[in-house]
Amino acid sequence: MRRADRLLQVLQILRRHRRPVTGETMAEELEVSLRTVYRDINSLVTQGVPIRGEAGIGYVLGEGFDMPPLMFTVDELEAVMLGLRWVTRRGDVQLSRAARDSVAKIGAVLPEGLKPFLFDAGLVVPPREERAADAVDVAGLRSAIRESRKVQIQYRDELERRTERTIWPIGIAYYEATRNIIAWCELRTAFRHFRTDRISHFDILKDRYPKRRKALLKEWQDELRAEQEKPDLDVFL
Repeated sequence: MRRADRLLQVLQILRRHRRPVTGETMAEELEVSLRTVYRDINSLVTQGVPIRGEAGIGYVLGEGFDMPPLMFTVDELEAVMLGLRWVTRRGDVQLSRAARDSVAKIGAVLPEGLKPFLFDAGLVVPPREERAADAVDVAGLRSAIRESRKVQIQYRDELERRTERTIWPIGIAYYEATRNIIAWCELRTAFRHFRTDRISHFDILKDRYPKRRKALLKEWQDELRAEQEKPDLDVFL
């Protein structure tokens, strides 16, 4: 790898992480010595790049700095195109349209030599045979998630039982055939998943939920992890 390319890759590693990245981590990814990483960091700092940190603790890229736009590698372009093709086929209507628009915008400013790797990428997302149609506008639910607002929904479960609930939506899981709203349910006082094809109506409330969405997501993930780690008691019977 040329030194200029390696310096850009160091910046990309730092930009990818929110927390300090150790020199050892960067050296392993770049397949160079730790001494080389320290020398590259020092070179970038000398050039005015706001990198904070020190050896043995880690480094972070300061706010207000960014690399020139669209400096994609071929692998990055293929990854972008694969992701956008997946969203086009699996996302809700608005996300699918946004994915197609994103392809057009990226392609319009890419150098000519890179455009084939975007538009002609040989990575395919097969069509889905069956798909549960959303009963509501998922874009509205995504808006509620971004604004951390409570939502009142009318919902029917797999047994066709209907309930009205107030939920704190924190995320959407996009599966092959369905989409699930991840939320804290005030009725059950627990995290629940609500399929968008079973929500017949919803109203976004003025009230914001009392916890930060990031904290709620972590609680939900911790619960899932704990559930997965439970031993199978049948093994011991």
